[in-house]
Amino acid sequence: MIVEHLELIDFRNYAQGSFDLTSGTTAIIGGNGQGKTNLAEALAYLATLSSFRGAPNEALVKAGALQAIIRANVRHDDGRETLIEAELVAAGRNRVQVNKQKLVRVRDLLGSVRVTVFSPDDLILVKGGPGDRRRYMDDTLVALATKYDAIRLEIDRIVKQRNTLLKQANGRLTNEITVTLDVWDMKFAEIADQFGYARATLVSRITPMIQDAYERLAGSPTPIELRYEPEWRQVGLVSALQAARTTDLRRGVSTVGPHRDELSFTINGLPSRTQASQGEQRTLALALRLAAHQLVTERTGSAPVLVLDDVLSELDDGRATALLEHIPAGQVIITTANELPPAAQADRILRIEGGKVVE
Repeated sequence: MIVEHLELIDFRNYAQGSFDLTSGTTAIIGGNGQGKTNLAEALAYLATLSSFRGAPNEALVKAGALQAIIRANVRHDDGRETLIEAELVAAGRNRVQVNKQKLVRVRDLLGSVRVTVFSPDDLILVKGGPGDRRRYMDDTLVALATKYDAIRLEIDRIVKQRNTLLKQANGRLTNEITVTLDVWDMKFAEIADQFGYARATLVSRITPMIQDAYERLAGSPTPIELRYEPEWRQVGLVSALQAARTTDLRRGVSTVGPHRDELSFTINGLPSRTQASQGEQRTLALALRLAAHQLVTERTGSAPVLVLDDVLSELDDGRATALLEHIPAGQVIITTANELPPAAQADRILRIEGGKVVE
């Protein structure tokens, strides 16, 4: 799929902007604070209706404006065209239309446009907490099949309901609490088993791709290992919840389940979070994104738009060159504050200054 045209109105620092994008590589060049990442953020927003920078709605609407508009024309591989329009309001509910039809659920948009984003903040995939790595797995699953979004939301709902019940129990296990917990535990286990299996399958399939991407970037053979081995999957979630029930009652939260899972990485047999160098961690983070991009491309038959936001400044010359020489086929958006290195083959260059394209 290709985003052929992007229009912004009162988004971040753009009062009004209109951008024609190439089906190949578009380079967006501009100094710090000029709006190049804002443009990438707007494009990526249309894939998930959320900011990859974690920004709330009010931060996305230009200061002094009541709403922001993101509008994109998408051409699919089969020739179909889709018009996506998102109206973001600083206070209230956003509105989205696809081909002028109001979108009822976010899930109905998923797959209309897919975007893979890598930014300097993605170092958190390696250095951050378990939640960041769970999100990586789950976002990849959703990009592969939208049904996983519904499963993820259902797990969140069950955990919330179960936690509410645990807090109401106030540490006391009455007959009524026991019966109700048993019901929630059965529901939790049924859907968690599906999600745990999906995560484990994903890790198995994507590990060789991460290994390959890392070695291409690093320029040398490097053993990379991913481990997703939650204990509850070994004994079954119902048994694990029963064993943890006393702890859950005391703490008032669900301490076992897919919402607490960990995905760990090793580089050369050592934990990447604590033992790898900054360069190794950045390379691994980029390899994670590139591998997910490859897997989604292969499984869906269509390459997502690849956004590399200020990546080149975070890599040494050798790894930056390796990245540029191995950019996957499809539409690519590269933002940078500096001139492009010789290895970059940009089909179009947009220079951004103060939220505007300048010649």
